[in-house]
Amino acid sequence: MGFFMSEEFNSLQELFEHLLKDLYDAEHRITEALPKMIDKAHDSELKQALEHHLQETEVQIERLEEIFTKIGKQPERVKCAAMVGLLAEGDEMLDATGDLDVLDAALIATAQRVEHYEIAVYGTARTFARRLGNSYVAELLQQTLDEEGGADKKLTYIAEKNVNPAAV
Repeated sequence: MGFFMSEEFNSLQELFEHLLKDLYDAEHRITEALPKMIDKAHDSELKQALEHHLQETEVQIERLEEIFTKIGKQPERVKCAAMVGLLAEGDEMLDATGDLDVLDAALIATAQRVEHYEIAVYGTARTFARRLGNSYVAELLQQTLDEEGGADKKLTYIAEKNVNPAAV
């Protein structure tokens, strides 16, 4: 089901909590997908970046759990259909064969699509937290947003420096 298909939102707080559940599910799914991507990666710098992001993602899950506690809720997952779709496309790349440098470029493209989704949703959640007057939670969400942006920049750097030139 889509994001707004079965829920009823009567307050920004309810929508915010739903976004947090969506993110919590997305991050868990990413921790399941990243080890497969790490195994498939050929470029050592790419492999290292993905390993680092796996560690960051585990911290981001803990940060979301802290946020749930701060707002008086139990951590809960709502199926993140967007992440399911993005990772399904990624699975196609994991099953692909061919030139190792081209496959690394495909892994980067997949990882960056995931990062861009996370940047969008974390940015929205941070803005909602600010609007709801919860500056501490907004700061926690900003930390994750900064990490996601950093991961995206690192992937771009690796692509432009190593992987894309080798794939050509």
